[in-house]
Amino acid sequence: MRIAVLKERAEGEHRVALTPETAKKFAALGASVAVEEGAGVRASISDEAYREAGAEVVTGPKAVGGADIVLGVQPPDVMALAGAKPGAWVAATFDPFRNRDLVEAYAKAGFEALSMEFMPRITRAQSMDVLSSQSNLAGYKAVITVANEYGRAFPMMMTAAGTVQAAKVFVMGVGVAGLQAIATAKRLGAQVSATDVRSATREQIQSLGAKPVFVEEVEGIEGEGSGGYATEMSEEYRKAQAELVSSHVAKQDIVITTALIPGRPAPKLITDAQIASMKPGSVIFDLAAAQGGNVEGSRPDETVEIHGVKIVGYSNTAGHLAADASALFARNLYNFLSAFWDEEAGKPVLDEEIGDAVRLTRGGKIVNERLLEN
Repeated sequence: MRIAVLKERAEGEHRVALTPETAKKFAALGASVAVEEGAGVRASISDEAYREAGAEVVTGPKAVGGADIVLGVQPPDVMALAGAKPGAWVAATFDPFRNRDLVEAYAKAGFEALSMEFMPRITRAQSMDVLSSQSNLAGYKAVITVANEYGRAFPMMMTAAGTVQAAKVFVMGVGVAGLQAIATAKRLGAQVSATDVRSATREQIQSLGAKPVFVEEVEGIEGEGSGGYATEMSEEYRKAQAELVSSHVAKQDIVITTALIPGRPAPKLITDAQIASMKPGSVIFDLAAAQGGNVEGSRPDETVEIHGVKIVGYSNTAGHLAADASALFARNLYNFLSAFWDEEAGKPVLDEEIGDAVRLTRGGKIVNERLLEN
């Protein structure tokens, strides 16, 4: 069993899908590991560190030669997989709804594409969940970024010259990223509030010491989606929430939006009128900027100023913490493959529940039900 990792070639992608730690663990399972030269440099991992972990460091895409499994953060181009074994697995974040052409190319080439963001949100798959591990870091980075952009202090400061008031931070969307954003903003001393379409998050918000902001006494909320994800709201709830959010946003110094619905463009949460209601010098971080944005006027990898308010968003927020993001991503991949490792076969053998959930292509065809339904 040969596992290979190529250098990430997507623009702005500094993460890597294998670390020396996971290379050692794969070797302990009996696999040989090959890494393209320089694959970990942008994540602060040297080629020598891979060699010391027992991995073979290979110049160029030849690293995939004879590979049974190829690991990636972003999926390699099909041409870069030349030399991999027929039917080789490629485990990466395919973003399959937006990259249908790439998925079809993988099917045509005969590779088995395993989309890590399709990992089911069940208890036994928690350690394999790349969306959660990367979102956790993204929520932290969002707060650190706005703290840097904000022209004032976050905590209340009582000085001989007077009192500096704590920054007011409003987090919209309380998934993994939102919860980490709340926790980080609280640690920095901000006055934090948060909202979500899922009523079950109220207690989570309160447990972190933040104020929950929810629409009350409105029927028809449909925010509880399958697998713990948010879904669409009823029209009545949408209107009530818009009114509540508008009045609340106007009083905030910082807003962080985190809302994403799998397979759909990011929902718009903040309008131009709401931006205009905020105080000059306020900052908004749009964690969904790369998926169309939660904030009107946001653009990925740019700082936009509208009505005196700075709007920031990255196309790859977790990638700005490449070393930690790579460590967690690599562990997710190892946890995934090792959980199904068959010692007699000397390779992983996926079960139906998780295997069918993450598998996009097999036998020259697209086989994932979620893609076939779209």
